[in-house]
Amino acid sequence: MRHFLDFEKPIAELEGKIEELRRTTDAGGIDVAEEVARLRDKAQSLLRSTYAKLSPWQKTLVARHPERPKCLDYVRALITEWTPLAGDRAFADDAAVVGGLGRFRGRAVAVLGTEKGNDTESRVRHNFGMARPEGYRKARRIMELAGRFGLPILSFVDTAGAFPGIEAEARGQAEAIARSIEACLEAPVPFVATIIGEGGSGGAIALASADRILMLEHSIYSVISPEGCASILWRDVGEAPTAAEAMKLTAEDLLRLNLVDAVVPEPLGGAHRDAAHTIDAVSAEVWNALEPLLALDGATLRARRREKFLEMGRNAMA
Repeated sequence: MRHFLDFEKPIAELEGKIEELRRTTDAGGIDVAEEVARLRDKAQSLLRSTYAKLSPWQKTLVARHPERPKCLDYVRALITEWTPLAGDRAFADDAAVVGGLGRFRGRAVAVLGTEKGNDTESRVRHNFGMARPEGYRKARRIMELAGRFGLPILSFVDTAGAFPGIEAEARGQAEAIARSIEACLEAPVPFVATIIGEGGSGGAIALASADRILMLEHSIYSVISPEGCASILWRDVGEAPTAAEAMKLTAEDLLRLNLVDAVVPEPLGGAHRDAAHTIDAVSAEVWNALEPLLALDGATLRARRREKFLEMGRNAMA
């Protein structure tokens, strides 16, 4: 059964009526094909008009949709000969960060990402995509491995942010994130990052300081969650929609600000309505971003990547 967001209730009602009519037909009742077609057209029209004017807060809800394709969905669909790598060689394996080696369109690559999980069991196992220090140290290890063997890096980011627990801070969360960002910037190989859902704070930047940064149309990328921003500025988490509006966290906002390089269109109604189509679109955009980078040497890649992020800082201060 499809999960509908609050602002999708009118769409849910129409699709519910369509399903009821279909059951009537299946049970041997009257032919309702004409009425089903009329309601389907109405539902599509309503879906189109709703998604054409989503607010930043509504886009945040879509980015968090539980049925949205997750990192491992992309890995299974796009990466062949997949060999996962585990552990940070220091403390433990963090399941929120997944990584390994495989082939993308026949080319050997290193792959990283944050995995939220698709059901209760997997969400708990992956800690809802919120990594602890060992997750970022694992990411750093894989990035360094990729540099050593000349493997392009692909990352798929979907996290509310790094895990904020006391034990994570005790084990050096901030240092681990900073080292992971450093590894991103120092990697002597092409690096393409894609924000597939939430790109939350340093926990996202740690896997997305890349040569090319892509965002899905209804994904978000921000320094803090709207709820966190609202609780700080207004002392009221209920002001999250206001915060989302002010934070400029949508793909369109970030493309306009030159903080990301391309926006990948989603199917009508969001990625969760047609995961296969979404993954195919991401595959094409990742390859378009990666292919020209393959001709560049490591020193050029590092210099261009460094300048890219320094320029973001200059623009922010201007």
